[in-house]
Amino acid sequence: MFGRKELSVLVLRDAEDIAQALREALEGAGAAERPGLEAALRIAEEAAAVPDRELRARWVREQRASVGYQGPDDGSVHAVKALRQAQPGLSLLSAVQLTKDAAAK
Repeated sequence: MFGRKELSVLVLRDAEDIAQALREALEGAGAAERPGLEAALRIAEEAAAVPDRELRARWVREQRASVGYQGPDDGSVHAVKALRQAQPGLSLLSAVQLTKDAAAK
């Protein structure tokens, strides 16, 4: 009846689209532009290869750090509390799961 709204953590990835745009730009690039575009393409491809789980773990760590949490990256009550402090709309269940996932990474 009085349910809590759940905050969903979505991993948004633009890296593959950026990599494709860089590949297309390379097709018509001059000699002076090629080294920079090739370096940018390598960076975009590396970003596209990062697993979603790792991105979520990074997000959890960033959120906890934003409220001053400096404790271990574990599934402790303090780690969950810090995440919920940073993201008050996050349910306890989600905070626990995200914290466990971050600790496993």
